[in-house]
Amino acid sequence: MIPTGHVWVKAKVTNPLNGAEIEDNALVDTGATYTVIPWETFEKLSLKIVGEKNVETAKGLIRLDESFAVVEIEGKRGLTPLLVSKDLKDILIGVLTLEALGLTVDPATGKLKETRILLL
Repeated sequence: MIPTGHVWVKAKVTNPLNGAEIEDNALVDTGATYTVIPWETFEKLSLKIVGEKNVETAKGLIRLDESFAVVEIEGKRGLTPLLVSKDLKDILIGVLTLEALGLTVDPATGKLKETRILLL
């Protein structure tokens, strides 16, 4: 059986204000709402903090800084909110970003596939 909750992909994250970008492996987690980047990535891109969010994690409730960036995965590109973590070492792609890019995890293959973007 193929695990459907976690998929590794190449992701490009770009600061839309200054053009700084990084490309790295990212974990797609269909159980995560937001995309989360490590603090080191946030600093490299010189992103801006625009707020904070309370987030439920395996360690309990924590507060993370909120920012935004352009994320590109498999040729799909879009602006997305993201959270910044001092504990995380890898980029984590959440469902808000997947939906904004028109992507979903295919349970049959364990890979990403295109999906419809709905305006209902």
